[in-house]
Amino acid sequence: MNPLEHQAQLSDLFLTRRQWLSRFGMGMGAVGLAAMAGDGMLAGRALAAGANDLNPLAPKNPHFPAKAKHVIHIFAQGAPSHIDTWDPKPMLTKFDGKSIPGGNGVAFGSPFKFTKQGKSGVEVCEVFPKLAQHIDKMAVVRSLWTDIPSHEVATVFMNTGSLRIQKPSLGAWTLYGLGSENQNMPGFIALRPGGGPPGGANNYQSAFLPGVFQGSSINTQAQSVEQMIENIHNNYFTQKEQRRQLDLVHQLNAIHSQNLQKDAQLEARIEAFEMAYKMQMAATDAFDLSKEPENIRASYGTGAQGKQLLIARRLVERGVRFVQVWASGWDHHNDLDDRLRNKAGEIDGPAAALLADLEQRGLLDSTLVIWGGEFGRKPTHDKGGNGNPGRDHNNRAFAHWLAGGGVKGGTTYGATDEFGARAETNKVHVHDYHATLLALLGFNHEKLTYRYNGRDFRLTDNFGHVVKEIIA
Repeated sequence: MNPLEHQAQLSDLFLTRRQWLSRFGMGMGAVGLAAMAGDGMLAGRALAAGANDLNPLAPKNPHFPAKAKHVIHIFAQGAPSHIDTWDPKPMLTKFDGKSIPGGNGVAFGSPFKFTKQGKSGVEVCEVFPKLAQHIDKMAVVRSLWTDIPSHEVATVFMNTGSLRIQKPSLGAWTLYGLGSENQNMPGFIALRPGGGPPGGANNYQSAFLPGVFQGSSINTQAQSVEQMIENIHNNYFTQKEQRRQLDLVHQLNAIHSQNLQKDAQLEARIEAFEMAYKMQMAATDAFDLSKEPENIRASYGTGAQGKQLLIARRLVERGVRFVQVWASGWDHHNDLDDRLRNKAGEIDGPAAALLADLEQRGLLDSTLVIWGGEFGRKPTHDKGGNGNPGRDHNNRAFAHWLAGGGVKGGTTYGATDEFGARAETNKVHVHDYHATLLALLGFNHEKLTYRYNGRDFRLTDNFGHVVKEIIA
């Protein structure tokens, strides 16, 4: 080898007029392409060097084999009273209208009856007569607790595991870890009624994870697919013309990458364009409930909750990894007897139909279904018991149920004190709960991490113990 042949030459420092125009023109093309992509680019992807062409949504294997492959998270926002739903307290009924020993306020015994149901004999409240038929598929966690009894803070905490800084949601972590089985649909979809939850998009954000893992918010209050998913159809160009446009964008990006450099944000935005193009057919089909048989639609009912849960089943059936169903209206500070009964009636039939439908289709074993809110309620009358009573916030005790996806059915875990004021036996913090959900999906919560700002982050922060007793 002649060393002189590998030294920099003076001619290398100059460009011909043709070379200069070519490179200058290519740079302006890249600027135009970036402008077309818009200012709201998705967060850059932290892919390994040379791996930018890999699909971040491609299906991945978890840390260890697990039954759960999909999640339907029914978020009962507003904080349902655990005492009046899944955690019976006969002692509280005994002290109804009296002072609670060692406590403050007047005891408010539940106005609802609990009876043992199924082969397991788990006690279920009378407001859930249809879900009671599925209690042998369900595990009820009665000893949950959280840090702060504020709706917005606790809602975001339950969904992201963070009280202070913005962090990725449970759905985003799930999609990051498992990828998606459907490349023509978003892998994480949040079905919300109207305006959305307290904390807004923070509940289904990707934060510092790549933007491709963020939840796609769908307004299920709309009557048509076109209204639910704005701009799902292009009113100006045919699909053939759109395909030609996207092919041109890909060609320009390839030239830009070859002659200048690869741009992770730009490529992520182009992926978003591709997803939007593919969704025109896939999403239109998934959200069109008229394609369901009449008997199936009837089983879910005609209410908003039934519509959401039927859509959720159709999405899971098509490979969507994580579906969050927002079910607000559980903030019962007064008139609990009527309001909770009505609210429970809205979810009882549709949720029972969902479990039966998933089981009939062979999807329940691979789909983890979760129901619950952000915290619980106190065992005393709210505001001293004036008027028709309700219950105030209580972060020290609440209950969730889980079904399918590797859950040990017909079980209860943990216990509150005899009045339901606080979790006492086998307490489950939000971090423990998240660790357990990830374990059901096949992940060691300590190892599902993402490096950002010089450290490895995870859903459970530096905490979390898996509740192995509810895993089959």
